[in-house]
Amino acid sequence: MKKRWTRCMPACRSLLPVLAILALALPLPGMASTLATQSLDGGWQFRLLPGDKHVADHPAAAQWLPATVPGTVQTDLLAAKLVPDPYWRDNEAKIQWVGLSDWQYRSTFTVDAATLARKHVELVFDGLDTFADVSLNGHKLLAADNMFRRWRVPVKAWLHAGTNTLEVTLHSPIARLQPWLLKQPYALPGEFDSAFGDEPEGKQTANYVRKAAWQYGWDWGPRIVTEGIWKDVKLESWDALRLAGFHIAQPKVTADVAELQAQLDIHADAAGQAKATLRWRAPDGSTQSQDSDIALRAGDNHIALPLQIAHPQRWWPVGYGAPNLYDFHVDVAMDGQVVASADRSTGLRSIELRRQKDQWGKSFAFVVNGVPIFAKGADVIPQDMFPNRVTPARIDAMLQSARDANMNMLRLWGGGYYFDDAFYAEADRLGLMVWQDFMFGGAIPPYDKAFRDNTRIEAIEQVDRLRDHPSIVLWAGNNEVETAWETWGGGAHLEATLPKAEVQRIVQGMRELFDHVLRDVVATQSPEVPYWPSTPSSDYDEQANVLDNGDYHYWNVWSGKALPPTAYLDVTPRFQSEYGLQSFPAMATLRSVLEPGDLDIDSPVLRAHQKFDKGKGNQRLLMYVERGYGKPKDFASLVYLSQVMQAEGIQLAAEHLRASRPQSMGSLYWQLNDVWPGATWASIDYYGRWKALQYHAKRFYAPLRVVAIRKNGKTQVSLVSDRTEAFDAELRVRVLDMDGKSLWEHTQPAHVAALASTPAGDYADAQLLHGGDPRHTVAVFELLDHGKLLSRHLVWFDDAKNLALPDPGLKATLSADGHSVTVSAQHLAREVWVDFGEADPDARLSDNAFDLLPGESVTLQVDSMADAAVLRRALTVRSLYGATVTTP
Repeated sequence: MKKRWTRCMPACRSLLPVLAILALALPLPGMASTLATQSLDGGWQFRLLPGDKHVADHPAAAQWLPATVPGTVQTDLLAAKLVPDPYWRDNEAKIQWVGLSDWQYRSTFTVDAATLARKHVELVFDGLDTFADVSLNGHKLLAADNMFRRWRVPVKAWLHAGTNTLEVTLHSPIARLQPWLLKQPYALPGEFDSAFGDEPEGKQTANYVRKAAWQYGWDWGPRIVTEGIWKDVKLESWDALRLAGFHIAQPKVTADVAELQAQLDIHADAAGQAKATLRWRAPDGSTQSQDSDIALRAGDNHIALPLQIAHPQRWWPVGYGAPNLYDFHVDVAMDGQVVASADRSTGLRSIELRRQKDQWGKSFAFVVNGVPIFAKGADVIPQDMFPNRVTPARIDAMLQSARDANMNMLRLWGGGYYFDDAFYAEADRLGLMVWQDFMFGGAIPPYDKAFRDNTRIEAIEQVDRLRDHPSIVLWAGNNEVETAWETWGGGAHLEATLPKAEVQRIVQGMRELFDHVLRDVVATQSPEVPYWPSTPSSDYDEQANVLDNGDYHYWNVWSGKALPPTAYLDVTPRFQSEYGLQSFPAMATLRSVLEPGDLDIDSPVLRAHQKFDKGKGNQRLLMYVERGYGKPKDFASLVYLSQVMQAEGIQLAAEHLRASRPQSMGSLYWQLNDVWPGATWASIDYYGRWKALQYHAKRFYAPLRVVAIRKNGKTQVSLVSDRTEAFDAELRVRVLDMDGKSLWEHTQPAHVAALASTPAGDYADAQLLHGGDPRHTVAVFELLDHGKLLSRHLVWFDDAKNLALPDPGLKATLSADGHSVTVSAQHLAREVWVDFGEADPDARLSDNAFDLLPGESVTLQVDSMADAAVLRRALTVRSLYGATVTTP
């Protein structure tokens, strides 16, 4: 193999924009013989499969109707107005028949003479959901059985000039599997039983098919079992050679040099010589290129072209440096003709999951480019029940909201689906780290080899698709499968009722899948990225979900024992990857799917939008509100107080974890986003509207934070810094009554260590109160840099419901142009919430759900498309004062 490379020196920098266009964009001579792609997304029709048992009740759906690809049967029926909106009121029940039916899709297309003349023509389905039979011109091509795989099949022999007919028959996954399952001596433990009687309790089919688990219903979303051609369809044609893969592997990346490999997967019809020309553009605009002669053999070829980049401009997580990206382009030529090309964008970085024994057990910490990163973020679920409705704009808005809230990591939960490339590309650009689960949501998988082999192919395809995204810093085998077997009861039941040999086969099947199959795929396809077998897990060192080893899911607050949020202070795991509290979304969000009469805690329709504990979650939510804040005076106050309770509870946990660094090195709360409008654990609702928790997260995940945590009559203060350099500041402690009278003040020098939590003092209640009434007094801890406020933390001396909060005398004034609002308080105001109601429920403020000290005012920026006069009329401001039936 011969290679040569060139570099653009400073003298040619003025030509960089032109060179970049020539090198990375324009077609080169001979490109006519490269891969050709013909989209087959258009012209589809669908209908109930003739003979389906639902034809009699839905005759209109038995006629050929227009269909959209990519899409689902459900969204096509919605477009045809043959089913109601399942998000509206209790319409979820009225759409269940769709997922129990079989469907037929068809499309006709023409193929030009040039395509028919190519040596190879392949039909490619990027995604079929899920059991699908595909035929072309009456010839059966494939039987798909995995939602997460790409299906590629040669079709040249079955194509002809003129009109070609492509048909896809989709089978209900429930109807396909249920007769078989009911004959089995046992069913594997699953997730959530159907609320609609279509599956017997404890007999869930979802375990046995590679399909998105959340569609079968979860404790935050509806049950809508989709079917459809859910990703693009295309014809690909080529002649002697196809470039099947292009990857920039990163065996070693340091500040001095990036030792890389450009890896090419090439399918060639015959042996021969080829030339690979690799070009790349650095983030600063400089370009380099490298030519390599390669020898091809007939069949599949894996080519690794080594290259080095001196002093690479590395990719960094947000807050630690720029998320730099390199653009790579490769041309493969034979006999002077370019026959294949590809592009990749990637960031150069090193990733380590640091697992070291220490005084607290065994660490779990992400290290990027040698810098230990405290992970700050949340868990992410699908943004809609129908993936085809998730637009790039919605993806970008969610990720921008995460970054705006000072998050640096998101975990893509294993009960959903592998997101579109647009998600990861935007995460790359924003510097957001991604913890990627493989798609297992918690149900125990079958142990047969065919299931594992199917999953292996899925995993290879998905890792190959996503491995050039620098944002991905971890692949996890599953969500909660390991701990489900060990502690949720299903495993114990099978151990007590099944022969020991059968139990062993189940356990060994899980171990083989998650400790070997998936681990080996990551080690082979993307060895630079760590693998973790489950979340939570100890990597099989011991039982899963332990405090001193691996990651941890903590649910004794809200679920389990329903402990108060203060119980978060009693656990300090190495990395907390799930914990959460529920809240209602904004009133405008609820009104979008409910009628006025539904806005009642005991409304059956509101219960239908509450999936925790079969609708009983609303009472759990009310209990948490009343326990901490008192009885809400009306439903709107309940909504507000639920968000306050959620925000303050999660803040307590997150700040405890950050203050515990390095014993704890991560906080990912459940959950960032919603799949539909309902009462859930999300901090951003279905429409992208920030709840109080999202605003709190912007503060408690700030790079610099003074953390003051009161427990058992004692307040411990820590100075938390994500900065990579230490600095000196001042810590000011003020104690005020709620009318503004100063009871005590003290300022002391403070050294803020880099990448650390620095203890800054312990204060007993008596020391702070100085005789003040604990119900009417607040302690204010502030980090200052030459008088400039860097961070503030307020400490209360009793539960919110017991505080003697005064009427704060709040005033809110909108600026003339509507771009800012100034809020002031005469007396202390806790959890101030500024709202524009129905005038613009999507208005975003620079801050909200904040506290104001007596006599203080703040000016907030307003991002809204509404007219200033409309906003001014609709502007409201409230606080905890007056939100309950009786105000102390």
